Amino acid sequence: MRRFFTALLIGVLATPAIAADDIVLRGMGSFHIGGRIAEVKGKEVRMIVRQPGGPLTKLDPNGKYMVEQMYVQYFLPKNKMGKLPLLTWHGGGLTGVTYESTPDGREGWVNFFIRKGWDVYNSDAVERGRSGFASPDVWPSEPTFLPFADPFERFRIGQGEGSWSDDPAQRKVIPGSQFPVEAYNNYMRQTVPRWLSTDQAIIDAYVALVDKVCPCVLLLHSQGGSFGFKVAELRPDKVKAIVAVESATAGIVANAPKLKNTPVLMIFGDNVDQHPRWAAFKKIDTEYANAIKAGGGSVDWINLPEIGIKGNSHMMMQDKNSDQIAEVIQKWLVAKGLGE
Repeated sequence: MRRFFTALLIGVLATPAIAADDIVLRGMGSFHIGGRIAEVKGKEVRMIVRQPGGPLTKLDPNGKYMVEQMYVQYFLPKNKMGKLPLLTWHGGGLTGVTYESTPDGREGWVNFFIRKGWDVYNSDAVERGRSGFASPDVWPSEPTFLPFADPFERFRIGQGEGSWSDDPAQRKVIPGSQFPVEAYNNYMRQTVPRWLSTDQAIIDAYVALVDKVCPCVLLLHSQGGSFGFKVAELRPDKVKAIVAVESATAGIVANAPKLKNTPVLMIFGDNVDQHPRWAAFKKIDTEYANAIKAGGGSVDWINLPEIGIKGNSHMMMQDKNSDQIAEVIQKWLVAKGLGE
C-alpha cells in the first residue's frame, strides 16, 4: 500500500493544472427528490401587506406544506470515463456550492471530476440552500448559524480560538495555510443556517437519491460523511465506493461490516492532531475504519502531510491546492477500477 501511495504522489506532483478548456456535456439538469406533506393546524389568520403600497391580504398559515425535499443538480460529460455516477455531499452549514467553485474564483471539484469523465450529482441537503426550509410549526427546533469568525477559528484556517480579528493584518493564520484567506469574506457568503433535528430527514432524502441514480460513488465532506456512511449501511449494494474528506464522525460501528464490499478512502488534512475537535473526529473515523476492516472490508487512509501535501484546512476542496487533492482522489478511484 505504501508503494501505491508513493507512486500516486509522484503522479500527482507531476500533473499540470487542469486546462480551462470548454466542458462538453451530453446532458445536465436538476430535480428535487424526497420530502413529505406536513399539515399545520390551529394557527392565527392575519392580514398582511405583501409588498410596500399593496393592499391588505389574508395570510392563513394553516394547511398542507411540502417539506424535507432535496435539490440535486447533475452534469453528464460527453466523454464518460467514470464507470459510475459520483455523488458529492457537503458538510454542515453549507450547500453544494462547496464543490462548485472556490472562494477565490477557481473551478471546484464538480468541474474537476466532470473533466475526468464522471457523471456528477451535486446536491443541497434537506433544509439547506435550494432544498428549502420548513415552518417552525413543522420543525420546532431553532436553526443554528455560523458567526463570521467561527470557520476561520474552527476549520483550521486560523490558529484556533481567538485567532480571528476584524483587522486582516491582525488575523493569526496557520503558517503555510493553503486556504485563500484573502477571499474569506466570499467563503462566508456561501454559509447557510442548519437545524440540529433534521438528521433523519436528510438521510431519508439521500437514500431516495441513491435509490434513483445508483450504483454510485459517494464523495463526502465533514457532516456529509456521517450521513454518507449511514446511507451506505442501508444501501451497501448500491454504494460501490466512498471517499470521505475529514468525515465529522462516521456510521454506526456495529453496521460497519455491511461495507465489506465497498472500498473506502479516508482523507485528513494538516494540523488535525493539534486541534481537539478534529483529532476527536479522526479517532471516531479510525474506530469505524477498523470495524470495516475487521469485517473483511477495505479502507485506505491518507494523511495528506505524510504524502507531501501540506497546509490544508478542513475546506480542502476550496484550498489553493484543491486540484492536487482531487487528483489524489481520482487516482485512487482509477486504482479501484472505477475510472479511467
